[in-house]
Amino acid sequence: MRTRSAVSIAGALLFAMAGVAPVQAQVDAEAARALAKRNDCFKCHAIDKTKKGPAYNRVAARLRTKPDGVEVIVEHITSGRMVQLQDGSDEKHPIIDTRDPDELSNLARWILSL
Repeated sequence: MRTRSAVSIAGALLFAMAGVAPVQAQVDAEAARALAKRNDCFKCHAIDKTKKGPAYNRVAARLRTKPDGVEVIVEHITSGRMVQLQDGSDEKHPIIDTRDPDELSNLARWILSL
């Protein structure tokens, strides 16, 4: 026979578990910033203000809830596709100088963490 306190504890445990987010890989912010700096990403992007390209926190706000957010960013920084700049002009987005999937993923996850 269950006691009232056992039912309350079980209910509280289920409630607490419902708020647990899935575990995500740790972001090495220092390595991500170094990769971005080495590739002159900060020439066009800033963390919290629009420059030639959108602010990283704006990109994060748009993509962080999407299940493929990391993949979208990695594809964007490795494909050299055309992008529209803040002034309305178009140019090819520079391709990041690494093919290491861990580095690319870390950079994307860092952007999404902002």
